[in-house]
Amino acid sequence: MAQPPTMRLVATVLGAPSARELATFYERLLGWPASQDDPDWVTIRRPDGGPGLSFQTEPDHVRPTWPPAEGHQQMMMHLDIQVDDLEAAGAHAAALGAQLAEFQPQEGVRVWIDPAGHPFCLFLPGW
Repeated sequence: MAQPPTMRLVATVLGAPSARELATFYERLLGWPASQDDPDWVTIRRPDGGPGLSFQTEPDHVRPTWPPAEGHQQMMMHLDIQVDDLEAAGAHAAALGAQLAEFQPQEGVRVWIDPAGHPFCLFLPGW
């Protein structure tokens, strides 16, 4: 059997009405700088390397529903972001424009909604 080709995950892509606006939110949330910044495509990366996040302008973007509801736009993926202080991280996210989701499924984890409607989780180590 032939060896599979070498593959490396370099980014996860989020669609939004404005790639630049959503990238700015995550740049400020995570403290990651942009490595590519075009009008409809922005990539941010950890300063120490590793996979990044990319943002693509999608004029017809439909915000997903959280929690999922039949007949509504479903969440296709979400980001899990480990933090050392859940309350401080939540305050930081809120100051940047995130909204705390009404439905919270578990302790030690907080579901937030970014400005384009994508859910993301802030969680403490061990969750």
